[in-house]
Amino acid sequence: VQLQASGGGLVQAGGSLRLSCAVSGRTFSSAAMGWFRQGQGKEREFVVIIYGRADSTYYADSVKGRFTISRDNAENTMYLQMNRLKPEDTAVYCCAAARRDGLWTRSNSYDYWGRGTLVTVSS
Repeated sequence: VQLQASGGGLVQAGGSLRLSCAVSGRTFSSAAMGWFRQGQGKEREFVVIIYGRADSTYYADSVKGRFTISRDNAENTMYLQMNRLKPEDTAVYCCAAARRDGLWTRSNSYDYWGRGTLVTVSS
């Protein structure tokens, strides 16, 4: 199983970016998938999860109302639409998938990880 994150870049505060996470090797259409981020000198933190057959979602308070997670099962790809970006959103963003479905916010609940993509938000 491989996850490949892409879509990062440099954007001004208030701007938008869309990250993608392409999955190969198996399908996670109704399993839990999430995004985490790690800023320089900071610990990895949970951003958002999509899980369950109904694609339920749960967001960290810091991104609620600005970020939107979604997935295209036909393409086996997950997306993270990030709007109204702030300098504090600057981080390496990684996508992850879990074998077991559930509302997982801890990184050790995930079994598969993609290489990160860097998001830099300038003030």
